[in-house]
Amino acid sequence: MPARSEPGRDQALIEAARAGDLARVEVLLAAGASPKARDARGATALIAAAYGGHNAVVRRLIAAGAEVDAEDTTPQGALMIACVRNDVELVRIMVAAGANVNASNQYGGNCIIPASERGHVDVVREMLKTRINVNHINRLGWTALLEAVILGDGGPRHVEIARLLAAGGADVNIADREGVTPLTHAKRRGFAEIVSILERAGAR
Repeated sequence: MPARSEPGRDQALIEAARAGDLARVEVLLAAGASPKARDARGATALIAAAYGGHNAVVRRLIAAGAEVDAEDTTPQGALMIACVRNDVELVRIMVAAGANVNASNQYGGNCIIPASERGHVDVVREMLKTRINVNHINRLGWTALLEAVILGDGGPRHVEIARLLAAGGADVNIADREGVTPLTHAKRRGFAEIVSILERAGAR
């Protein structure tokens, strides 16, 4: 019979996960610490490990029954954290574990939106292999494509993201709340390569 979970032990597990101390995590799990427990910020051990990029700990916690879709008070879960922080390995781990690819963050956007904004090409590529809604609109009224154009720098990473999104099913004509399309934004910002990509994809 497994040992009973206790609050002190549970919090120690979260701290061990945050520190990436796999050996300590193993000891605490064996002693009955719960991978579902949360700290004052709503973080589980899995979320704490994700913030630290401790992917071996993440794998162990998932194997121990951690909730893959748990979110902290931000709210962010491990998959969102991976997408924001450009941790492709963690993205793959969480997708393989069945994480909800369409979970939203504090801006109401799914994880391909911040990844596109930040120029995380490999993360965008990985997420396009899933059933993520590439045309999801966040609370700002922006899709991943709009964020890549409006908040991106027009450099090689954002050019590639625009290409990936257009090829991956993005509706290149979804406009922002003012009715301005990605193509118009790209033209205004002088992003000639993105303009070309969008025009070839049927943008108006």
